[in-house]
Amino acid sequence: MTVGTSSAPGARGVPRPSAARHDDLTGLGIDPDELADGLVVADEHGLVVCFNAAAERITSVRAADALGQRLEKALPLEDLEGRRWWQLTDPYGGLAIRVRQPERNLLLPGGHEVLVTARYVRSEPLGPVRRVVVSLRDTEARRRTERSHAELIATVAHELRSPLTSVKGFTATLLAKWERFTDDQKRLMLETVDADANRVTRLIAELLDISRIDSGRLELRRQPVDIGAAVGRHIQAYVAAGQPADRFMLRVEQPLPDLWADPDKVDQVLSNLLENAVRHGEGTVTIDVTASASPREGEETGTSVTVSDEGPGIPEESMNRVFTRFWRGSKRGGTGLGLYIVKGIVEAHGGTITVGRAPGGGAEFRFMLPVGTPAYLQ
Repeated sequence: MTVGTSSAPGARGVPRPSAARHDDLTGLGIDPDELADGLVVADEHGLVVCFNAAAERITSVRAADALGQRLEKALPLEDLEGRRWWQLTDPYGGLAIRVRQPERNLLLPGGHEVLVTARYVRSEPLGPVRRVVVSLRDTEARRRTERSHAELIATVAHELRSPLTSVKGFTATLLAKWERFTDDQKRLMLETVDADANRVTRLIAELLDISRIDSGRLELRRQPVDIGAAVGRHIQAYVAAGQPADRFMLRVEQPLPDLWADPDKVDQVLSNLLENAVRHGEGTVTIDVTASASPREGEETGTSVTVSDEGPGIPEESMNRVFTRFWRGSKRGGTGLGLYIVKGIVEAHGGTITVGRAPGGGAEFRFMLPVGTPAYLQ
């Protein structure tokens, strides 16, 4: 921790702080410079006695310049209306019952915004303030989160508008002019309404999944899963929908370890990866199911599924963004949320997922799941 050791008088003739004043700050064996948040501490005279490395980074003020200065000079904060913060709050002369200031967005010189909380330390209730402990956080991470939420809302609004407009248009037309249409025309319009309603349902399900993933509340209902058979069912569905059977190659290594996972969530992962390969890839879609080392510490075996195609693949510069929200690659379409949800589901199982280039030149997605056998079966 950086401390001031000068004996020269500070403001108003009060001696500058010495290293002895920090004994109670370092008694726990924690170096303030190791803290992720900015920490500024002022003594009973309002002089700064601690200004850690994070505070230097956030404020662009050198600790050596801040130590021994009055708090309002070392940390000249203003509220969003341009009022000087320390004059408003008056920690040393304000209400004796006040012990803290809740988190606020405040401005440093130059308009740099920071999140600030303050704690007033008193030696006894209603006694004078002995310390003012200020915590600083940069707002950039929060701004990124807010931008991400705004983008999500804008994307959802856009994706909902199209199918809902279609549903509203067709239903209004059918209600107003039912007798004018033939049975085939009615069927076509109702099929379109049904497809658009399914699209809205899928989008809502994606939003619920994102909410659960982000909050850590994604529930898994583990049971035995035959993942080779699950892949086979998805392939059969594509073939029934018109894809040529020889476009898919399924290779299942035997024996596989018994896999305990949420079958619905595993189906969701497989559906998304296969849909990406069919829609955006070319040539043969190859699915390899093998035993692998478990991605979870303490387990020896796991299950690995690799989905690859022979298309153009994913550009190298985009590899690190594939599993982020709204990534859609070179071909537009969809919400760009599918792979973000896939990653969340795999990681909720304790697994890992990676993307790379397939031997045939296309994209290769590989996810590994731990066996996850319940304790009572081990």
